[in-house]
Amino acid sequence: MNYPIFLLGFMASGKSTKGRKLAKKLGVEFMDLDGEIETQEKQSISNIFKNHGEEYFRREEANALRSIPKQLRAVIALGGGTPCFHDNMSYINELGTSVYLRRSGSRLLGRLRQSKQERPLVASLSDDELKTFITKSLLQRNLYYEKATVIFDADRSDLADLVKILQGK
Repeated sequence: MNYPIFLLGFMASGKSTKGRKLAKKLGVEFMDLDGEIETQEKQSISNIFKNHGEEYFRREEANALRSIPKQLRAVIALGGGTPCFHDNMSYINELGTSVYLRRSGSRLLGRLRQSKQERPLVASLSDDELKTFITKSLLQRNLYYEKATVIFDADRSDLADLVKILQGK
């Protein structure tokens, strides 16, 4: 297994939650890239978007990604858009192992309805707008997500399955 392990996927796909559990099972560090950015910027992702805009955030996100030490024994949860900007997906695959936590649009819709106020890109969307946003965004982002080393069906499989895949069993 090539470290670090990067978990990627759409917002609300379970990257942070599964990432913490996966890191614990593998006995390695856990890192949340958005959390690292919030610490560096001393403000929430929502405030970064509001105060500086998405372009600024994406630039800082790329910088934070590139500051991760090579061969860091860690599981790193990425933001949903991280692989899609600044040639980040190529960098991620060069640095370590990438795992796409794939979820269906309907599952994402259900999960995002519950947490959309915490997410600047969807906070103000109605349910119909949210469904359209998910459909369109997945079409665009899957071009990047599907370049992952491992594509993992997070709707149908559990963490034990992912551990086995990563350990080559």
